[in-house]
Amino acid sequence: MLNLIWIGFFLTAFAAGLFQLLVGGQPDVFARMMKAGFDNARLAFDIALGLTGVMCLWLGVLKIGERVGVLDGLARLLSPLFARLFPQVPAGHPALGSIAMNMAANLLGLDNAATPIGIRAMTQLQTLNPDPDTASNAQILFLVLNASSITLLPVTIFTYRAQLGAADPTDVFIPILMATYCSTLAGFAFVALRQRIRLDPVVLAWIGGLTFGVGGLAVYFARLPAAEMGATSSLLSNFLLLAIVMAFLLGALWRRVNAYEAFVEGAKEGFQTAVTIIPYLVAMLVAVGLLRASGALDVAMQAAAGLVRAAGFDARWVDGLPTMLMKPLSGSGARAMMIETMQMRGADSFAGRLACIIQGSTETTFYVLAVYFGAIGIKRVRYAVAGGLIADLAGFTAAVFAAYLFFGGAGGSQ
Repeated sequence: MLNLIWIGFFLTAFAAGLFQLLVGGQPDVFARMMKAGFDNARLAFDIALGLTGVMCLWLGVLKIGERVGVLDGLARLLSPLFARLFPQVPAGHPALGSIAMNMAANLLGLDNAATPIGIRAMTQLQTLNPDPDTASNAQILFLVLNASSITLLPVTIFTYRAQLGAADPTDVFIPILMATYCSTLAGFAFVALRQRIRLDPVVLAWIGGLTFGVGGLAVYFARLPAAEMGATSSLLSNFLLLAIVMAFLLGALWRRVNAYEAFVEGAKEGFQTAVTIIPYLVAMLVAVGLLRASGALDVAMQAAAGLVRAAGFDARWVDGLPTMLMKPLSGSGARAMMIETMQMRGADSFAGRLACIIQGSTETTFYVLAVYFGAIGIKRVRYAVAGGLIADLAGFTAAVFAAYLFFGGAGGSQ
């Protein structure tokens, strides 16, 4: 799928360039396109290079948390809930522990740890599957929760914002939390209805507690004057993030973990991650740059904005459409769209912040489906795709509302 999308970007850009040459009378269009391609290739490398320090910092901090036992603690905390959400899985089955560990890793933004643990959980669930070619109820729910998983620390988004000059890279933390919660709740509600999952007091307590926390934040910020909202969000976001770091360090002292060595080990992973993403960034940013230089992307965006305005709505959210449309299909593609939006509009513009909130609102549905189901040979996915896409739609809608709530005033539309 991603291969066809990538090739389609180049073909569309070339066709638009021909139109500009033959009909628009712009003989320099292909020169502009080639310059955009080279510029974006250099931009991709510069971004990845600049990411190295921040990635080392955050992955080092998260490695301390992992060594301290935060991952295991979250897994134990989540186990009673997952025992009720997966009634087909016998009590004490190793799949429940793996599911809890996977969700705990996702909560902390430990993507490198979450994926192998998730594949292990899916493999363990497959041992209980009476039809190995068809996704079971437990596997579908697990996949949808992964595709819409709440992430407490969207580290990579903060990192990109810092690299692209955001005054406060973490000011999107609370909006992302709201959007990703809505996506997870929508995905879970859809699957729970299809599977007739019983909402006992434990499940209701978890849902109620999360809703109260996230909803309380939304109500609190909605009542603030527009001038105070951004500053308060920034204060709360940075306080929470620094408090988590302090908790990890205090935990290291309590458990006598060598925090310095753990940090260095995690920082090494951060360096490797920054280097690894260079080819993906080059591939997608060059394609997007050609689309932009050919005029095709601008025409599409102007047409969408015109339709929205004709319907009587504010059209600023249309700038988030490229990231929104790419997100279910490709994480690297959506990341490139987010970066391109911040590069063109500014990291602290309404469009730049919206693209970041959209990027953090959900996982990549089709990638998660391909990796998790492909690892165990599932061919019939039943309603797993529908559940993932419903979660995506809810997350994107919530992202737009959160962007207008936090950054929609005069100060956020720069």
